[in-house]
Amino acid sequence: MNPWSRGAARGEARAVSQKRRTRMNKGDLATAVAEKTGMSKSAANQAVETVFECITDTLKKGEEVRILGFGNFVVSERAASTGRNPQTGEPMEIKASKQAKFKPGKGLKDAVNG
Repeated sequence: MNPWSRGAARGEARAVSQKRRTRMNKGDLATAVAEKTGMSKSAANQAVETVFECITDTLKKGEEVRILGFGNFVVSERAASTGRNPQTGEPMEIKASKQAKFKPGKGLKDAVNG
């Protein structure tokens, strides 16, 4: 079969979409917590939500969240800058902002790298 045919393109699209299914979302995380701890699914979901809420609240205050062996959640500040409007090419001011970042710790890096 011709690799440039429509069927080949659809097959490639299916392969790409299957790769995307290897992601874990918040619901999947709660299910995994429930299975590993024996908690009910609703209790595990509440626990995951609470952890995210605590991390968010701490970052809102400008503080860091350090989880030994896993990593650090930090807030970095972006300075104001001048950019260009992509449609008109006119200069525009981009205001200063804060951004949450995650820096993986040694334990997580080692686990991911085998």
